[in-house]
Amino acid sequence: MDINQRLGAELSVAPKQVEAAVKLIDDGNTIPFIARYRKEQTGNLDDQLLRQLAERLHYLRGLEERKGEVLASIEKAGSLTGELRRAVEGANTLTELEDLYRPYRPKRRTRASMAKERGLAPLADTLRSGKRPDGRPGGPALEEARVYCTGEEGLTTPEEALQGAMDILAEEISDDPTIRRRLRQFFTAAASLCCEGKEGCAESVYKNYLSYREPVRAVAGHRVLAIDRGEKEGFLKVSLDFDRDRALAIAHSKYPGERHPYGELLRRAGEDAFDRLILPSAFRELRAALTETACQGAIRVFGANLKQLLMQPPVRGKVVLGLDPAYRTGCKIAVVDATGKVLETAVVYPTPPQKKVAEAARTLLGLIRRYGVEVISIGNGTASKESEVFVADLIRENGLDVSYAVVSEAGASVYSASPLAAKEFPQFDVSLRSAVSIARRLQDPLAELVKIDPEAIGVGQYQHDMPKKELRQALEGVVEDCVNTVGVDLNTASPSLLAQVSGISAAVAQNIVARREELGPFAERRDLLAVPKLGPKAYKQAAGFLRIPGGKNPLDQTAVHPESYPAAKKLLALCGCKPADLAGGGLDGLGEKLAAFSEEALEAATGAGSYTLKDIAQELQKPGRDPRDELPQPVLRQDLMDIKDLKPGMKLTGTVRNIVDFGAFVDIGVHQDGLVHISRLSKRFVKHPLDVVKVGDVVTVWVLEVDTGRGRISLTMLEP
Repeated sequence: MDINQRLGAELSVAPKQVEAAVKLIDDGNTIPFIARYRKEQTGNLDDQLLRQLAERLHYLRGLEERKGEVLASIEKAGSLTGELRRAVEGANTLTELEDLYRPYRPKRRTRASMAKERGLAPLADTLRSGKRPDGRPGGPALEEARVYCTGEEGLTTPEEALQGAMDILAEEISDDPTIRRRLRQFFTAAASLCCEGKEGCAESVYKNYLSYREPVRAVAGHRVLAIDRGEKEGFLKVSLDFDRDRALAIAHSKYPGERHPYGELLRRAGEDAFDRLILPSAFRELRAALTETACQGAIRVFGANLKQLLMQPPVRGKVVLGLDPAYRTGCKIAVVDATGKVLETAVVYPTPPQKKVAEAARTLLGLIRRYGVEVISIGNGTASKESEVFVADLIRENGLDVSYAVVSEAGASVYSASPLAAKEFPQFDVSLRSAVSIARRLQDPLAELVKIDPEAIGVGQYQHDMPKKELRQALEGVVEDCVNTVGVDLNTASPSLLAQVSGISAAVAQNIVARREELGPFAERRDLLAVPKLGPKAYKQAAGFLRIPGGKNPLDQTAVHPESYPAAKKLLALCGCKPADLAGGGLDGLGEKLAAFSEEALEAATGAGSYTLKDIAQELQKPGRDPRDELPQPVLRQDLMDIKDLKPGMKLTGTVRNIVDFGAFVDIGVHQDGLVHISRLSKRFVKHPLDVVKVGDVVTVWVLEVDTGRGRISLTMLEP
């Protein structure tokens, strides 16, 4: 089976779709471009499936390359047989391939290699076959070994020679790919992972693993990652519990000892191979496999959470006051207008130790009334609770028609201290930049959060334990997909946002902004071709994702790609319309007019495929539409409760803030998020919380239990 066939079988994708997708990827097209503008070729494969295909394509090509290296190495050593070649070429994973290569791979000196250097390989052959080199049956083992005690190789006793021969047999058993594969399967299916607490464990966050045992096949990913971290921090000792007799039976299967003249020695060699050579490496491999699977799952959850966070609907057309809470250094304030422009900044001290509440209230009231502030965005970090109480009291006591929302400030400090923030706001210090970011996160989460390293945004679990390369690739892919799904205003987007557009690098993004600052707004998409380092290939990848509202060409405000402008114009003409009609908004009646034509007639008249025509028609009816606007709006509050106000059975409305393997954390307006355990998300069986909820969902919950001392709130989405 070639790579394309295997990709199709694994992903349940038709051969033609795979072939087209692989060719498009090899030609240098980006995933967002392929997903959006090459639907006819791929049969409408979405961006997620295309990324899976690209990842597997990379893996399988790497596997084929490694097979070539392995075959060349074995052939050079003169050990390649037809059977071995077929086995190597048929290997389905790198693990399987390395098992096959293990006996032939150059090794450091081992007990077995030293025994071979001493000329003990014939003795090992005798023990294995029961016959001497001349074909006669072997005699007593020690007598056979005595022949090799000539003193020439430093062998002085038959026991020493016999041990060397058994070392050779033990390594042969250890290197056998079938035995390793069977033991790997046995440990995965029948062994248990065990933890024993070390000093300090009982008082640590790992106390649940003080005396822990669970079948390997059942260990959840988040528990694997917790155990890994607990072991790394010195609180846990991890071991594997299994049926030793069954495991040894697998090891002994290489050289069955029944009725064999040297059966007992072969059994001992098998036991030595298992204990000394196989078990330590097998345990490491098992742990590594568990961790890899757990990390893959965690990265998927992290990516899904990040996507949902980035795709939160913007709070449009509002003047927002951003408040970055703190204690000693005071709360930093930034007022931004509806476009995100900073109007004024300030620092107030309503929190301990200063507690200048009245003075802070006067400052905020002045800003609210002077600029018509409609929403206050409060960061959820240090002193957030006290700041939220202060804002809620201010609104209530002064009868203000103002709402507030608590937003995640994860990564705000990283952004505010970055060269990007310094260039964007050279007139502000680091703390005031954070306040601006917090305000803008409410206005347009995507535009603001793309400025921050995705790993610093903090939605998921154990992100700091993930393999950095894989995590970064996955999260960068999520950011890229989100930005290109929404589209970018070419004349207002920041360099950070532009750099996430299909085909545009960070350097080209800077060139676009420089061109914009020098010559003014872009009038048409094709003006991009004058930007340094942005050639025809990059233009093709990027143009459809860049919008120009109010430009010369009305089609430039849509997601219609310039290559499809002729088809779009023909489609409009069939309905008695022209591009200029888009200037006043969408063509709402277009759908009804197009319904009068058959799909075949439209394709023939425009020269475009059915998928492209559907996308064009959708864009012409709602040019420049933002898919985020169709999602539930953020919950804006004017008052808050204290955790002490919560009672079991209380019904509340909350916003999902984070999702992990075991449940969802929901903001219910008491500063401390409550946990809805996976078992309480739905009446039906839930395999993973992401199957039921996503970050940003507005949900109805009921209070189950409140632990004020530990600040823990248990919630349920199942109505009592």
